[in-house]
Amino acid sequence: MNSLEPKKLAIIRILQILHKYSDCDHPLKQEDIAKYLFNDYGIAVERKAIGRNIANLKDAGYDIMSDKRGSYLASREFEDSELKMLIDGVLSSRYITAAHSKQLIEKLCAQSNKYFRSHVKNIYSVNEWSKTDNQALFYNIEIVDEAIERGRQICFTYNKYGEDKKLHKTKEHCASPYQLILHNQRYYMMACNERWGNMTYYRLDRITDMRLSEEPATPLRSVEGYENGINYKEIATSLPYMFTDKPERVEFLCDGWVLDHVVDWFGDNASISAQGERYKVSVRVSPIAMEYWAMQYLNAVEVIFPQSLRQKIAANLRAATEKYK
Repeated sequence: MNSLEPKKLAIIRILQILHKYSDCDHPLKQEDIAKYLFNDYGIAVERKAIGRNIANLKDAGYDIMSDKRGSYLASREFEDSELKMLIDGVLSSRYITAAHSKQLIEKLCAQSNKYFRSHVKNIYSVNEWSKTDNQALFYNIEIVDEAIERGRQICFTYNKYGEDKKLHKTKEHCASPYQLILHNQRYYMMACNERWGNMTYYRLDRITDMRLSEEPATPLRSVEGYENGINYKEIATSLPYMFTDKPERVEFLCDGWVLDHVVDWFGDNASISAQGERYKVSVRVSPIAMEYWAMQYLNAVEVIFPQSLRQKIAANLRAATEKYK
């Protein structure tokens, strides 16, 4: 307790005490609440006043339950299971720095009571996860949002990792941003590269020195292939690695055990039919991305169309064989 507070704040502090210290398994009696009021806030009130304030909070719509054991906050904006899911999402997101991850997890923990925190071990292991070291991520998000809202271009430095595992400058870019997309645990900025005039997906965690330009953004519908706007379903299912080549029809044969992965990656964009003991799959997808995807499942996937993609994969295999002789 740092200083005394006026009694008129008691109702707010009682709500905060119930939020922090109570749940179904930890109800608070009026004397417990009185103790917290005095120890934490320097407010001394009678038990009857605490009862009246709790009744007023219930009348105001707060889900407070009272029984012979005491009173507790019965529901919150987030269930503990939802908070754990959100915390796991923050922890596994490589585009968020360790410091920001810890701050976000602290804020999420604050949405529950003190007992929840004791069950959250992730906050202590955040530095053990593979995270970006780009501190500008959240600043970049704000700049992109502002540029989209105001219809302006942005300029920035695009970086790549070197052998020292640090980001190094490659070149300057100017682009018209349209959307931020979370894909494969990475944040991408969907934007038209003003130099080349094509749609590009920039990794947001590799961008530094981002600044708003005075130049107006190129209208989305003037970019080739986006005359009808953004097809989010196509982005999700035809661009597994966020390459920007135009999606084409690709057919491949696969073993049954791969079907789980096919559906995970391509969703209902994939047409699947039995072909003897194997399955034939037809998808509309980026050929470059499909090349990388098929190489992951060489023992179970065989691209049969288009022939150019099949030949490209065969060339990759020959080159790999030479390396491993």
